[in-house]
Amino acid sequence: MSIINSELHIGQTARLQRIFNEEDLDQYNQLTKDFHPIYQHHEDSWKKYFTQPIIPALLVEGLIIQVISDKLPGSACVLLQKELIYYHPAHMGDMITAELTIIDINQERNWITQKVICFNQNGTEIIKGQIVIFVLPGG
Repeated sequence: MSIINSELHIGQTARLQRIFNEEDLDQYNQLTKDFHPIYQHHEDSWKKYFTQPIIPALLVEGLIIQVISDKLPGSACVLLQKELIYYHPAHMGDMITAELTIIDINQERNWITQKVICFNQNGTEIIKGQIVIFVLPGG
């Protein structure tokens, strides 16, 4: 018996936007212990590779997870699989949009597959791929 909400359907889309700042980066550094110079915006290490300071891709992935938790499906679930390709870096101060679209619903397994696209304020794709989530009973 499926526990997936009958209001969910193929083609349904949800999105969230966020601008990442220095405080977000500081929290990322503390939680992951990733103090690589390329993410230290007060240093000039990033200038060797990029024209603007970048933010770690893991922060953008967090925005993807927020869409799942808050909007689609917006209920208790577990991430089973993710296949993401990082096309361009996200830069400090960019308005990043994470957009998820349901492309498959497996009622028997309570799995939802979603297409993922993340892009900046210029429409440049940052991340593209897909995820599979397991919707939990009672979620």
